[in-house]
Amino acid sequence: GNYGESIETYPAETARLKNVIERVCKEADWGRELPKGHGLGISAHRSFLTYVATVVEVAEVDGKIKIVSIHSAVDLGKVLNPDRVRSQMEGAAIFATSLAFYGEITCKNGAVEQSNFHDYPMARINEFPEIHTHIVESDALPTGIGEPGVPPFAPALCNAIFAATGKRYRDLPLKQFGII
Repeated sequence: GNYGESIETYPAETARLKNVIERVCKEADWGRELPKGHGLGISAHRSFLTYVATVVEVAEVDGKIKIVSIHSAVDLGKVLNPDRVRSQMEGAAIFATSLAFYGEITCKNGAVEQSNFHDYPMARINEFPEIHTHIVESDALPTGIGEPGVPPFAPALCNAIFAATGKRYRDLPLKQFGII
């Protein structure tokens, strides 16, 4: 089929969404007792006909948030290259963390102020724990993996921060609150 057709052509399959949620909860050991100051957050999403659920664990240490673990389950139909799926999901977690923690474009006198990475920070590899990607086996048609890992990350992160601290953050980037 032509994936450019309307959403009615490919309606959401709630069973597939449920499967990624159940899988990521199992893999992240959702519901376990956490150390004081830790929190788990979850979010699920469908885009490019791909289903993703993400669980993020954070810890609050001296008023700062540290990511402890990241688990994502993904159903993108028949997988042709599992290593590529994992690398795309790892990149999505790093990119989405960058957006959630730091991502802000500002303008002054009609021009964008940020010109490169020296004034537009990105999350660095040393800020991350191991990123776990769990691929749900499927015989469905292959779908997209480039972008689908990004949208559920910030909501899962903010839900984890709420679980750890009791403080709800709904505005990004999180650097504005001094918790990063």
